[in-house]
Amino acid sequence: MKTVEHLPVLFHESVEMMKPGPGKTIVDCTLGRGGHTKGFLDRGASVIALDQDLEAIKKVAENFNLHKVFDNPLVYKGDQLTVVHANFKQLSSVLYRLSVFEVDGVFWDLGVSSPQFDEPERGFSYRFDAKLDMRMDQSQSITAWDVVNTYDLDELTRIIREYGEERYAKRIADQIAIARPINTTFELVEVIKKAMPKRALSEQHPAKRTFQAIRIAVNDELGALTTSLEKGLEHLKLGGRLGVISFHSLEDRIVKDFFKEKEDPCTCPKRLPVCVCGKKPIVKVITKKPVVPDALEVEENRRAHSAKLRVAEKIYSDKEVGK
Repeated sequence: MKTVEHLPVLFHESVEMMKPGPGKTIVDCTLGRGGHTKGFLDRGASVIALDQDLEAIKKVAENFNLHKVFDNPLVYKGDQLTVVHANFKQLSSVLYRLSVFEVDGVFWDLGVSSPQFDEPERGFSYRFDAKLDMRMDQSQSITAWDVVNTYDLDELTRIIREYGEERYAKRIADQIAIARPINTTFELVEVIKKAMPKRALSEQHPAKRTFQAIRIAVNDELGALTTSLEKGLEHLKLGGRLGVISFHSLEDRIVKDFFKEKEDPCTCPKRLPVCVCGKKPIVKVITKKPVVPDALEVEENRRAHSAKLRVAEKIYSDKEVGK
């Protein structure tokens, strides 16, 4: 088995807190280049790894000497590692296909992987001129071009405002509508710059928030996260752990609120002296405050600066998975 090309963000902290070991099965929902997966394998765990990027799947299959066992979905297997071409919102169907019903850990390293950002033809980055694409799964039909050129003005404004947390969302959406069709990343950057006031152009790259928003919409990143958190918890054994690395506030808020709801599900009015709803805590949050990279890691990897790791452990289940 070859080594991975680099250590991913919060590698040591993630591996330690997920508690992998012999006899345990960890689901890595975001395979990427296989960094976290290898960390779990090196601790003796078996790993089921998912990724919607076909190129990432094939690259890791080659590096880890895996053999193909299914074509649809594409599945590669080795002694301890199974790699599946799938979006993590399909977690349940993947596990059922593999006849796996309970696991010891489910892990997500969210956002776009470095190779996706660094390959100009993928159209993720405003640093390179390329066709508007931004698909993590290149077999899906919707692209960034479709969002930019076919969504109505209200929906485009909502996407940029909510997913990008961009204060000038309406101005940017208006300019996009005027400039259509917009075919490349650099064309879109120029439209965004034209829409923003001069004082805002020096705060950060003016296209950063809008590109993030469009990428999230193309890949339904927030919806997929919400669905997979529920499914991950459903398939988790008692004592098993969910771990999530997020890179922006929208993702982190979803994870934080999900863990809080599952740790304190009581719906009784605050005035009642005791709980009568009968809802019991399902998880214990291990990270009361998120784990963040230290200064050295941020210095070595600028993309680590916004990373946050949250972990929760399952302590109660009111149903049997797969029944």
